[in-house]
Amino acid sequence: MHCKDIKMKKSISMKLIEIYLILALIVITYSSAIPKPGEDKKNRVHEQKLSEAEHEHEGEHNPDYDHEAFLGKDEAKTFDQLTPEESKERLGIIVGKIDKDGDGKITEQELRDWIQYVQKRYIITDTDRMWKDHDVESDKLSWSSYKKRTYGSEDDPTDEDSSTFSYKDMIERDERRWKAADKDGDGYLNKEEFADFLHPEEAEHMRDIVVKETMEDIDKDKDGFISLEEYIGDMWPDKNEEEPDWVKTERETFASQRDKNGDGKMDLDEVKNWIIPPDYDHSEAEAKHLISESDSNKDGKLSKEEILEHYDLFVGSQATDFGEALTRHDEF
Repeated sequence: MHCKDIKMKKSISMKLIEIYLILALIVITYSSAIPKPGEDKKNRVHEQKLSEAEHEHEGEHNPDYDHEAFLGKDEAKTFDQLTPEESKERLGIIVGKIDKDGDGKITEQELRDWIQYVQKRYIITDTDRMWKDHDVESDKLSWSSYKKRTYGSEDDPTDEDSSTFSYKDMIERDERRWKAADKDGDGYLNKEEFADFLHPEEAEHMRDIVVKETMEDIDKDKDGFISLEEYIGDMWPDKNEEEPDWVKTERETFASQRDKNGDGKMDLDEVKNWIIPPDYDHSEAEAKHLISESDSNKDGKLSKEEILEHYDLFVGSQATDFGEALTRHDEF
């Protein structure tokens, strides 16, 4: 029984919030071995599209966002695995892939296309990996099969003596997401629907699920709102130290930007506006940022030389195993 592994993992929305709140470097190591039941899903809950919440912290750009957006999460490794020379050499090859028209200049649109491609490729690769790990029948996966593979049992944990009873809330939460992903309502997920289940932030019809899960994770008193104390408390758990300036700034941000109606708490709509801002295109914002930071001659485009000159912006504290990006046969 591997359910104990699940308890150590946090939800998809908490990882979104953690990246934004603490601006910590999250390094994910993937194993080539088949993950344990429960471990696979809960270990990969934070693998998702980078949102505006992750992008900036009160005007300070998060460099880890740049690295993951440009390189892709599956390809990120610690920087000390490649020398600067090796990083530049491999980065130069990727620049050639981004420059679709071969004119030696990377436009904002080409950069946006690349960022979107990297994200979509990751979703496809991850879904393929997970799909193969489950008992699929006639190109569909049943809820009971998924539950058994993930939690060790296909029975509903209604009895306190059940081996899965301690994970009752997690199972119910998964089932709610499963039903939202099941577009045709047949109780099964095809591969496309399974991708929506694994990466709900990528599907428009799943956005409300992401918001609800975020709310549930931060709303400690379960009153259906996120108070200032809950908002601050999760990002700054160590109350024994003097409150840092960034926490004070977040208090002001909560009042001026998060709590739109000024009632001292965030409701579902306000949480949605926070983590999934309307009319926000992450690839466009990231492309603009990368160009503004790297465009030395201010012509609105990036040359290979400019990108390599600012290579730390693209690989920074993380380098990448460019192998997959360089050898994959699918066309960008």
